[in-house]
Amino acid sequence: MPLTYLPIMAKNKITIVGAGNVGATTAFIAATKQLGEIVLIDIVEGLAEGKALDIAEAAPVELYNAHITGTRDWEKTANSDIVIITSGLARKPGMSRDDLLAKNVQIVKSVSEQVKKYSPDSTVIVVCNPLDAMVYTAAKVTGFAKNKIMGMAGALDSARFNYFLASELNVSVQDIQGVLMGGHGDDMVPLPRFTTVSGIPIGDLLEQDKIDKLIDRARNGGIEIVNLMGTSAFYAPAAGAVKMAQAIIQDKKTVLSCCAYCDSEYNAGGYFVGVPAILGAHGIEKIIELDLNKNETTQFEKSLGHVKELALKVDGLLS
Repeated sequence: MPLTYLPIMAKNKITIVGAGNVGATTAFIAATKQLGEIVLIDIVEGLAEGKALDIAEAAPVELYNAHITGTRDWEKTANSDIVIITSGLARKPGMSRDDLLAKNVQIVKSVSEQVKKYSPDSTVIVVCNPLDAMVYTAAKVTGFAKNKIMGMAGALDSARFNYFLASELNVSVQDIQGVLMGGHGDDMVPLPRFTTVSGIPIGDLLEQDKIDKLIDRARNGGIEIVNLMGTSAFYAPAAGAVKMAQAIIQDKKTVLSCCAYCDSEYNAGGYFVGVPAILGAHGIEKIIELDLNKNETTQFEKSLGHVKELALKVDGLLS
């Protein structure tokens, strides 16, 4: 029996698949922002129901209204506007994101089949790793329009890079505007040339060796957390997913880095990869094409090559 708490009239419906650390935190942040009706679904009996109740009971303290349902029943997700897929194995120390590929392809495949059945008009945001490959999996299985499928990676990677920069410069994180591209992982491509502090290029504020060290830390930001606490991050990924959902639900036309489908853009050739994009009511509304220099192009092409390798492996696992 699904459990529903604090009913209000909600215009939008958001399904969050997976009630683990990332999924539950995503549900909590979305509830505090009052983005609409929330359905939290998980295969583990009682897990989604319990976390939905816990989030509902925080409402009188944080003063938000939420319509939140915890369930194992996919029918309760029907006609969702946004589906956020967080389900999948999390990394442990010593694991790369790629090590999760085979198992998580099967999980995302199963989830995507249910999304296609119950919410065929939804926009899908994928959070689980390896991110670019999981977005590719969801796109192939659902058959949804390419602008309606995307991955939360750039929002997280940018947040990490921005935080490290703000800490180094002792300025507000709100003043940092960072841009990253490429796959989510060790070969992501931070772009310091396009990264500013209230319009001031970071190259005018930091020496190149310091910028390089911060870039390296951003690339390894995920494994740094895994090594510290034994599992993947969840607060920042959840915040990134909700930021994307909010941009779509509220038609904010937000410019941020995310995993989006690129064909002629950046000569990607029809793959999902991290690029700056505009998010609004129609999902990915525009890919922003930056004029990359030779070094940036080389780094992006290397990262894209890894994305393509994973996509070929996904094709083999789905065949």
